[in-house]
Amino acid sequence: MSNTPMAASPLTRAVLEIDEYASGLGWDQPARLFALVDTARLRSEQPSLADRLGLQDESDSSGLTPIEQDEIPAGKPLDEFLGTIAWPDAVAGCALTVERLMLPPSAEASVPDGLDDARLARWVAEHPDRQEVRMTVAVLRDGTRESALRLREKDSPTEVLTGSDLVPGLAEALTATFAA
Repeated sequence: MSNTPMAASPLTRAVLEIDEYASGLGWDQPARLFALVDTARLRSEQPSLADRLGLQDESDSSGLTPIEQDEIPAGKPLDEFLGTIAWPDAVAGCALTVERLMLPPSAEASVPDGLDDARLARWVAEHPDRQEVRMTVAVLRDGTRESALRLREKDSPTEVLTGSDLVPGLAEALTATFAA
């Protein structure tokens, strides 16, 4: 992947690769779910799939390959959908990219009391300080996590913020998909 730093961990590289892929699709996209598989294992156990994904020529054997899953059902809440997922043993981790509106912490004090979810969403959408953000969150079976955040107003690979605890709730929900 062209913009992913080689010195980063395999999970960070996978998150940045997914962020770059999502960026190429543009904004206003549905959430996308990815399985993360060990690239070396994929090459040895499924060489034809590795060929189709263009992985046979890569020299890095410590990486993770993101494989996009079927579309997330429209109209189903994301947390309910994630509760239905079970991964086979060959999947080392998973990632999700989703777009949301975000408010600065200073706006929290001005949230009107008694809003239901629909009215709260409308209030956030109309707030003058709202920002659109694309979040890419990935977790491994062992609990390791990584995230990338990209603001629509700063839509550039050099403006992507990464860190392990940027979206803890989503990381926990993804980790729960590995609970047996």
